[in-house]
Amino acid sequence: MKENIYDNEQFFEKYSHFPRSVAGLSAAGEWHELKKLLPDFHGKRVLDIGCGFGWHCMYAAENGAETVLGTDISSKMLAVVNEKNTFDNVHYQQIAMEDIDFAPNSFDVVMSSLAFHYTPDFRAICERISHCLTVGGQLIFSVEHPVFTAFGTQDWIYDEDGKPKYWPVDHYFTDGKRNAVFLGESVVKYHKTLTTYLNTLLQTGFTITGIVEPEPGAELLDTVPGMRDELRRPMMLLVSATKAA
Repeated sequence: MKENIYDNEQFFEKYSHFPRSVAGLSAAGEWHELKKLLPDFHGKRVLDIGCGFGWHCMYAAENGAETVLGTDISSKMLAVVNEKNTFDNVHYQQIAMEDIDFAPNSFDVVMSSLAFHYTPDFRAICERISHCLTVGGQLIFSVEHPVFTAFGTQDWIYDEDGKPKYWPVDHYFTDGKRNAVFLGESVVKYHKTLTTYLNTLLQTGFTITGIVEPEPGAELLDTVPGMRDELRRPMMLLVSATKAA
């Protein structure tokens, strides 16, 4: 099943007020590290899978991309980005990542932010990306870290005073469906081990060029609620790769 919690009215309303939804990249704890993995966009044809509110699409356009296509399964997300899009070379398309089917050599750069943990079949996604990416083209993505997704609830174990005591990690080696809680709502995600992410890339024709487990930016530690606790365990995994010949 293709996951689309973002078209749920109640969840979307909450997500719309999430700090990174309001302030964009400047409120994303991983952004200071993710942008280091991004290529020179000048003259590049860019695909953003699971583009959400379009922040990365706009960044690519602002930094010289020739064309940018953002895809997302959520009609509510795309309604927002189409309304605020001011770039003639940025376009959006409603399509699930599992259904992406572009012609060979359609893109020079493919990026994705916090989307691949919503699909049960990462291999199929990598194969579809490889199909439409030029040889030597770059794939850069972020996902929730396997340590973050393993147990499933995606919440701390709290002490008697209601303070985070520790982060539970269990069933790490069992890839598959997890029933998580995000913004107070039940959300289906799919846990994958670090081995699954990295070996799948290698097995589908990619050369891995960068791996980062980012700590949040120092400027966010005292301005975004709960951000200091993100120093206690990895929440994100960032990966960059190149399509081999």
